Amino acid sequence: MIYSLHKINEMADGDEDFINSVISVFLEEVPQDLEDLEKAIAVADHQNIYMLAHKIKPNVDLMGMEQARAAAFEIETLGKKTDKLPEIESRFPLLKKDVLQVISELKKDFTL
Repeated sequence: MIYSLHKINEMADGDEDFINSVISVFLEEVPQDLEDLEKAIAVADHQNIYMLAHKIKPNVDLMGMEQARAAAFEIETLGKKTDKLPEIESRFPLLKKDVLQVISELKKDFTL
């Protein structure tokens, strides 16, 4: 398992509805954000690369996905510079793999 509900559980203080809500939002928003980020990278849209990585970062952090958070942070930082597309392209597959794996695991672990 590459995600952890530790942060969410601390915030939820036993509120299962809150936990399910956070997971539902993750499952609804992050796949689309990831797809949009991939499209932005494909057309070298640095403004959107930055904005989408910035949006994804707290979501993966909340899910305890440290490796994905680090990748999103690197992509976000690199997105500010127009000459860093090769570095962005090299880091994106790791972020995508981790996010897709967690989406699959969450769908198995929770019936939302």
